[in-house]
Amino acid sequence: MADSTPPSQETLSNLLHETRSFPPPADLAANANVKADAYDKAAGDRLGFWEEQAHRLQWDQPWDTVLDWQPPFAKWFVNGRLNASVNCVDRHVANGLGDRVAYYWEGEPGDTRTITYAELKDLVSQAANALTELGVTRGDRVAIYMPMIPETIVAMLACARVGAVHMVVFGGFSVDALGQRLDDSQAKLVITADGGYRRGKASALKPAVDAAVADRPAVEKVLVVRRTGQDVEWTDRDVWWHDLVDSQSTEHTPESHDAENPLYIMYTSGTTAKPKGILHTTGGYLTQASYTHWAVFDLKPETDVYWCAADIGWVTGHSYIVYGPLSNAATTVLYEGTPDTPHRGRFWEIIEKYKVTIAYMAPTAIRTFMKWGDDIPAGFDLSSLRVIGSVGEPINPEAYVWYRKHIGGDRTPVVDTWWQTETGAIMVSPLPGVTSGKPGAAMRALPGIVADVVDENGDSVPDGEGGFIVIREPWPSMLRGIWGDPERYRDTYWSRFEGLYFPGDGAKKDEDGDLWLLGRVDDVMLVSGHNISTTEVESALVSHPSVAEAAVVGATDKVTGQAIVGFVILRSGAEEVSEETVKALRDHVGASLGPIAKPARLLAVPELPKTRSGKIMRRLLRDIAENREVGDTSTLTDSSIMDVIAKQLPSAKQDD
Repeated sequence: MADSTPPSQETLSNLLHETRSFPPPADLAANANVKADAYDKAAGDRLGFWEEQAHRLQWDQPWDTVLDWQPPFAKWFVNGRLNASVNCVDRHVANGLGDRVAYYWEGEPGDTRTITYAELKDLVSQAANALTELGVTRGDRVAIYMPMIPETIVAMLACARVGAVHMVVFGGFSVDALGQRLDDSQAKLVITADGGYRRGKASALKPAVDAAVADRPAVEKVLVVRRTGQDVEWTDRDVWWHDLVDSQSTEHTPESHDAENPLYIMYTSGTTAKPKGILHTTGGYLTQASYTHWAVFDLKPETDVYWCAADIGWVTGHSYIVYGPLSNAATTVLYEGTPDTPHRGRFWEIIEKYKVTIAYMAPTAIRTFMKWGDDIPAGFDLSSLRVIGSVGEPINPEAYVWYRKHIGGDRTPVVDTWWQTETGAIMVSPLPGVTSGKPGAAMRALPGIVADVVDENGDSVPDGEGGFIVIREPWPSMLRGIWGDPERYRDTYWSRFEGLYFPGDGAKKDEDGDLWLLGRVDDVMLVSGHNISTTEVESALVSHPSVAEAAVVGATDKVTGQAIVGFVILRSGAEEVSEETVKALRDHVGASLGPIAKPARLLAVPELPKTRSGKIMRRLLRDIAENREVGDTSTLTDSSIMDVIAKQLPSAKQDD
């Protein structure tokens, strides 16, 4: 077993070589929101650059100081005052955009709603009045455990309006996961629904809330949206949304809040430790979410129809379904369900129906679409698309090229974005009107962001080498700490390298100095003294025509320290990897990355364990590979998949 110390920079030396490059379309480049000079301008006066971006927003009181930096604690736009809800809704209505569509909502069963900015303002005002009636005031925490319906966004904006701190929890999380978050945040109110629709049927939500709040007296009320109409248990603590909210006045006078007023807590999950409550505040977060949404997607709010396919319970949903798009007066598509309900072309049907121009989704979803076949998207008109993006994990080159070709018609830029719950907004990404995109590369830090790749001593690595990605300077949307635990904040993000923010990810610089993200350094495999990135081995496997998806882990090996174990979904649907295929895949990886990266074992699986945010849970696969009891599966989309994978283990092929 490899020790727990972070791997050295040799870990992430450049195994995978990619020579393809796609320049921006000429017309997009000519009319792009952000041109190449933005990098030098921001580098010349970084704080002045962010101050300029803050003027995208409406402030009730100007700031005294752009940045107060007491490492590792930052305050941005000090003493400035604003209201996030006003910036997302009211000011657009006041500017004559009330009739613009804010959201096209598509329910999984096919029901729809079209909500204009004027209508959204009324809904948010009613919800804010309802929160006030329930006794919610500035600083109170409100938990939101909801499906992908418009009321979820209304609830978030209503909290922001009155200064309450919202804490959105995935609608698929377990009772225990919800309960942990209620305990840590001490939420006063829970907003939920009877259920939502997922994979063609009503999926209950309220029973999990009932169980979670049963022994938690801090929760005073549960506000319930009727979505599915299914029967629910009812207590004195429960209030129907349609009874309380719909009867409220559509007039609500918003308060100004300090730029550093907490906006939301989002809990990161996926480890066995207590979830971390990542805290984001108002002014800096909204500034960077707004700017990056406009810059990275080249948003033209008058003409674009934008769709981010993430769940609102994930940070991508916060920044790029709610706060970024609304602050820019964008028109956004919101979809409740899954990509294969009622058929595998549902995403492309939605793009065709609403004439979506900008689409943003996870690499894991893209690889699933590849597995389903090129013929499915080919059956829909996707010609409206002009920019497509990926988020969640590094996108492997083959998925990038497939996405560009079969979804983007070989003409759209692909913006491969890197950021985290903790960073709040996109940090590293191509700019679609500037960057010649390389398949699999996040390219370079955005204007105003100072990112680097360093070795184990915190020194910059030269081009062509790998190491750890760090952020050298504070940024507006950065987390302001871990809720209630400042020491854990220091230890988790600031202790590895003096004065540098270390997010826990590996990266490499190619020969041009462009950045390639290599996933969590926790997922790095130590094989015969060589540190190897899971991302690159997975990319090599998926580039073979027989493999639809892949995940690899390092399992304890007496000879090599760790042996590479590959879990693959075969395009043929086969349940075992034949001897012939094992040899072909090992040779293919060896030819791509070198003999050291050849998997020792290969296992065919029907699916991979993924969270609802699209991340592959490799630690659970390590449990399987090392014959350990499988750890916490509460955050998985489908926890039963681990039982299926475990039963497949005897069919693994071992290389002698």
